[in-house]
Amino acid sequence: MSVKSILSAYSGDASKGSGLKHALLLAKHHDAWITGVLRHGQSKLERTLRSQVPDSYLDAFFQAEKSRFEDVATRFANITAESGWAERSDFVDLDAVSGIALSDFARPFDLVVTGVHSRKENDEHMSANPDLIALRSGRPVVVVPDAYEADGLAEHALVAWDGKRASARALGDAMPYLEEKAQVTILTVGSKTVPGTDFVIRNLERHGIVAKHMVRPRQSSIAHTILATAQELDAKLVVMGAFEHSKFSHDLFGGVTTEVIQDATVPVFLSH
Repeated sequence: MSVKSILSAYSGDASKGSGLKHALLLAKHHDAWITGVLRHGQSKLERTLRSQVPDSYLDAFFQAEKSRFEDVATRFANITAESGWAERSDFVDLDAVSGIALSDFARPFDLVVTGVHSRKENDEHMSANPDLIALRSGRPVVVVPDAYEADGLAEHALVAWDGKRASARALGDAMPYLEEKAQVTILTVGSKTVPGTDFVIRNLERHGIVAKHMVRPRQSSIAHTILATAQELDAKLVVMGAFEHSKFSHDLFGGVTTEVIQDATVPVFLSH
């Protein structure tokens, strides 16, 4: 599958622009179009003000928020222009009032690229949730750590493999990108090789991919083991399935997806 349409969930410099910078690297590599999108709703401050003061007193606040959203669009335009990609880019402002969820908007695109979700009170209502996009959109998502800088795309990718549906989906969705890597490592966390892994390696080789398989015992958590192995191997991309269990259980107890996204120092390719 060729990559010709990339969606960059962009909210300004809350993530130091790392997601947009990486999206532009991918766009240039694949000669793709890039669409920036800002999806915003009510901030905690707005909800607090609405409960305490009449709407007629909120005009100044709304104007400040509007200016902030316009600044994000301007920043996107400036960055794409500086990168020489202005003619192959556009920007969309999705107001929550319109009722269009970012995951719904993302469905026509080949790939979604975003930064890590910000928990800062003044930024959270503008910041995308990459795990939810992967869960609900049906599209693969690349999550780029804050302030991540790279001169080029990864040459070595680490694929987290447990033989389940989500990891199989991630492997399939990532295939166009893995075919371009010099090396791919299939990682199984645990004590045993997952049945059928030999066919995974064989099929990757049929795609012209140089792949090897590793089994690593769990160290404190599955997420920690994945990230520690990626760092040890100097892999600059982690590929994994998102939410093998329910989103509710992840919210309640935490999960591998959430922990990897929060702690990764390299981009993470998610698919559900």
